[in-house]
Amino acid sequence: MALTAASPAAFAKSEEKPKFEFGLVPDAQYCDCDINGTRYYSNSLDKLKEAAQTFNSEKVDFTVQTGDFIDRNLSSFSDILPIFNLIEGPKYHVLGNHDFPVTTDEVVDILGMPNQYYDFKHKNWRFVVLDTNDLSLYANAEGSEKHQEAQEMYNTLKENNEINAQTWNGGISEEQLTWLRGVLQKAEQRNEKVVVIGHMPVYPDNNHNVWNDEAVIAELEAVRNVVAYFNGHNHAGNYAVKNGIHYVNLKGMVETDDTNSYSIVQVYKDRLEVDGYGRETDRVLKIQ
Repeated sequence: MALTAASPAAFAKSEEKPKFEFGLVPDAQYCDCDINGTRYYSNSLDKLKEAAQTFNSEKVDFTVQTGDFIDRNLSSFSDILPIFNLIEGPKYHVLGNHDFPVTTDEVVDILGMPNQYYDFKHKNWRFVVLDTNDLSLYANAEGSEKHQEAQEMYNTLKENNEINAQTWNGGISEEQLTWLRGVLQKAEQRNEKVVVIGHMPVYPDNNHNVWNDEAVIAELEAVRNVVAYFNGHNHAGNYAVKNGIHYVNLKGMVETDDTNSYSIVQVYKDRLEVDGYGRETDRVLKIQ
């Protein structure tokens, strides 16, 4: 009986490897505090430890926590930062609306951030970190120019019955929008793909959105290289795509007693793959 040998190629793995991977930690919102509804504040320490172990075992290239690192107390930074720092490789912070027991400048120093908003490069990708609390009623001292500007922006939204007219939201200043425009234009000139990360969503319409969400979207759409916008803030999560840009609202880690929520994003030539852990959803984000 004749036997036909199978070609070695038939057994070869054809798995495509990502160019790189990064971790995302949304809304740990840690506090040594009593449970409030579905928010189990103190459980975030163990959840973050689990995420750190996963990121290290998967050897992610870097990690970003997307804001609301703590819930309210200054001392909480001392408890959660050492756990976050167990994660190997570069680590980046985004400011959330709960992160201001002290002024913006002081929080930036505590977290070792280069600025309240900034950008960095990895491979041929540009990552842009926004401060969606730039104009807000909680991150700026009363009487300051930014507090006054925030009050005016909030009042206008309230008068127009906009759903995002909430005191726990914020806006992005003209200065920051101008900076964003410059970063995106330079990235486009260098043929860099862009991922933008903020704490608050900008799309679709939601009561958690940045006050001047349309102004932010206009900047993202003014260039052709923005692939995705990742954020937290709305703990329920959300997703939409508009004009080729994916808007991914990650689910809050602080929610539920024992189910975690974090992600590893794998970057390929033609797509981003979001590998969600716990409550987070797996997604494939095609690069348009």
